[in-house]
Amino acid sequence: MKILFTIVIILGMTANIKAQQKMNTEQKLNNQQQSFVQMSALTAVGDLDKLKVQLNKGLDNGLTINEIKDILVQLYAYCGFPRSLNGINTFMTILEERKAKGITDKEGKASSPIHDVNKYQTGKKNLQTLTHREEKQLTGANAFAPAIDTFLKEHLFADIFERDVLTFQQRELITVAALAAMTGVAPQLQAHIGMGMNTGLTEAQFTEAFRIIDESVGKGQGDIARATLQKVLDAKKQ
Repeated sequence: MKILFTIVIILGMTANIKAQQKMNTEQKLNNQQQSFVQMSALTAVGDLDKLKVQLNKGLDNGLTINEIKDILVQLYAYCGFPRSLNGINTFMTILEERKAKGITDKEGKASSPIHDVNKYQTGKKNLQTLTHREEKQLTGANAFAPAIDTFLKEHLFADIFERDVLTFQQRELITVAALAAMTGVAPQLQAHIGMGMNTGLTEAQFTEAFRIIDESVGKGQGDIARATLQKVLDAKKQ
């Protein structure tokens, strides 16, 4: 009887170890992705002192100048021109400081030229790729105010998302980080967590991203982000 009990205990411990190993080996955010989250969140809330630190860290982690430029440019669509421009100006200062210290940062590839005669359809296609849903007719705010639908598709999901400096997955991580840092945008955060998962981002990666939000912005915002993530996960089970 004791032997049987011992075997059961060993089997239980083995199962727990395997489960823990699975959690530990599940893909987490790499150093560059962590920089994406930090820079996006801090730009969104306008914390330029902390942003300076993370811009330096992002460059040290191997991000190129053009990749960081595109992060800061994209963010204007989510946190507004003023904070995006503040981020860009801060980045310019950082580059001058690094240059004065003899640090040469990699420029990276620039965005390929875009010659699009039907940006609306391009934006619609990109949005459907992200949502995994075909849009047969306008609904909600897009139907109520068609101008916002046009701006979203032609500019955000065509002009910005068509730029090939960053991937769709990277752009969704940027977006989620910015929205998670800001107050009053939980519905949009929920939508973009879903889109991010459709690009291959995982629950574990978002959990780590929101831990970074705890540290960079505040645990209150991190809690909201985690609750929103849970809503997305619950909806996927239905």
